[in-house]
Amino acid sequence: MSQKNIAIVTGANSGFGKEFLKLLVNEKEITEIWAIARNKERLNQLIDEFGSKIKIFSKDLSKLEEVKELGTFLDKEDICIKYLVNNAGFAKFCSYNDLSIDESINMIDLNITAVVAMGLVCIPYMKRGSHIINVSSQASFQPLPYQNIYSSTKAFVRNYTRALNVELKDKGINAIAVCPGWMSTNLFERGIVKAEKGTKKFSGIVTPDVVAIKALKDAKKNKDISVYGINTKLSHVLAKLLPQKMVMKVWLKQQHIKA
Repeated sequence: MSQKNIAIVTGANSGFGKEFLKLLVNEKEITEIWAIARNKERLNQLIDEFGSKIKIFSKDLSKLEEVKELGTFLDKEDICIKYLVNNAGFAKFCSYNDLSIDESINMIDLNITAVVAMGLVCIPYMKRGSHIINVSSQASFQPLPYQNIYSSTKAFVRNYTRALNVELKDKGINAIAVCPGWMSTNLFERGIVKAEKGTKKFSGIVTPDVVAIKALKDAKKNKDISVYGINTKLSHVLAKLLPQKMVMKVWLKQQHIKA
């Protein structure tokens, strides 16, 4: 029996993750897609929608032991992981004191620890030409008051991924940080909370399909970062040119927040 080429997508049952799944289903070299999310019922719907290529895993990736369990499944298979899409994430757009300790730490565990752990579990099953696609954010470009944990976790993902890409060059494995602006997804909808101070203005919002298409194209070009849209690209440039204190003041003014 020949070796299977698989793709793994976390946070696969909706939004940005589902858009990657749609694209990867059509990749001829991919024989199986492992779709990972917590909601088993919604995962089952992916099989109905996309067919037998989909293999589902109901996992909470904020729990390290559940990430390690995936490693045991991988070890039982003769596979090459062609794509790992680390999309699972958690956001709350509010002040630090609008969140419980558990919510704050869970955001770090899912946005950072799970990304690193999934990579470490999957890299041994990758070969030359494989890709790691880690979802960062426009929020990673600068410190953002009133979403301080989320933006900081995404800054970690961006820096970690670009550095990892250099380390993996001798193996022929590409790692790319995808940095979307505002997208109409469940993460975005769940991130908005009724807070006295929080993100309320979402300029340049786009649908996730266009961002996923560009991200996959950029991965195939072996880029280490993917930035979609004029607003997001401008934000990226300004964050490089302007002092961070000034960028934070501009951000607060945009959101009509008095510091």
